[in-house]
Amino acid sequence: MSTFTLPLAGRAGQLVGSVIDSSTSLLAAQRHDVVRFAMGSPAAEFVPVGVFNDIAATVHDASSYAYGATEGEPRLLRALLGHLATTPEPSSSDRITITSGGMQGLDLACKLFVDPGDLVVVESPTYTNGSATALSYGARLLEVPMDADGLDVDELERLVAESGRTPKAIYTIPNFQNPSGTTLSTPRRIRLIELARRWNAVIIDDDPYGLLRFDGEDLAGFRELSGNDPLVFSVRTFSKILAPGLRVGWVDADPSLRQLVINAKQAMDTCANVPAQHVVAEFILRGGLDAHLDRLRVEYRRRKEAMMASLHRHLAGRIRTTDPEGGFFLWVTLLGEDAAVDTRRLFEIALAEGVAFIPGPALSAGGRFADAFRLCFASSDPERTDVGVRRLAAALDLARAEASRP
Repeated sequence: MSTFTLPLAGRAGQLVGSVIDSSTSLLAAQRHDVVRFAMGSPAAEFVPVGVFNDIAATVHDASSYAYGATEGEPRLLRALLGHLATTPEPSSSDRITITSGGMQGLDLACKLFVDPGDLVVVESPTYTNGSATALSYGARLLEVPMDADGLDVDELERLVAESGRTPKAIYTIPNFQNPSGTTLSTPRRIRLIELARRWNAVIIDDDPYGLLRFDGEDLAGFRELSGNDPLVFSVRTFSKILAPGLRVGWVDADPSLRQLVINAKQAMDTCANVPAQHVVAEFILRGGLDAHLDRLRVEYRRRKEAMMASLHRHLAGRIRTTDPEGGFFLWVTLLGEDAAVDTRRLFEIALAEGVAFIPGPALSAGGRFADAFRLCFASSDPERTDVGVRRLAAALDLARAEASRP
């Protein structure tokens, strides 16, 4: 039999699958009860399904099932701009393009700015679907560590100097970062803008969680701090504040880029899901979004506090966690003898015990953080969370015993 080799493009070898997304299929295949701290998804009970169904029944007509404008449905653009005018991030019609979720926004950014071999800075840990997008365009990644104030910009400057080349793009999640939950401080935001200008590097500003602040004060974003510098390319989504299945997001970029963004998007999908755009537009125009966000902030604060209390009850002295002021995630680091446990193995044991999370190495382009993992507090109520944390503690006992055996 003759051998046959498919003529794959060079970039095919850079297409990295997502452990995060794959967990959806993995969990669906389980036949026992599993508390799901893995996916970064809104709580199912907070998705306004009834309102969405009512809107769909009243606003959908033949136009909802036709091709739409690539830049977005006019009604959604008007509704979105009206909403943004009430937030710390007002915008204008020449800056906004509707996308098929936040991931398409990241793809557009990399498609426009990243050439094969370009250096792209990523936070460590990070949302590896984002870093994988950069890899798919041939980027070389530079992982930069984080601390309680977000990306360590002094270490960024040092590592860039050590690399001997300047980055083309800096990928950052400034608010309630995925996976760490930390927020980039204002002084570091200002410093990052200064470095981006020095290097002529684009800041890919990925902020799915900024509207979900439940403690503390809002911080000025990159666009405000930079005076709308063209080097800031902002990616936003309704996935975390309404529902991920809608696949509706937007990018906010300098007006000089808008036609390029549209051109790039037309080579992907022509237009974002039109029926979903109509639902989101009507939901905003009916005044539902503000009340919905208010409810989420209250509930997610309650759920974060419940998770931290459960972790203290069942794992006190064995772990260290971050303490986010918004968003979805806690970052958990094992301490002492437990730190010898590889969280990839802990995941396997925990899944059998009935609880799921994302291991640390899945959240680092270089596979770092074998002693850490991400927990999503948003999708489980306090009672369910306590069940999951008790199972996690039992799994850690088993994993530690296994790791200590000769």
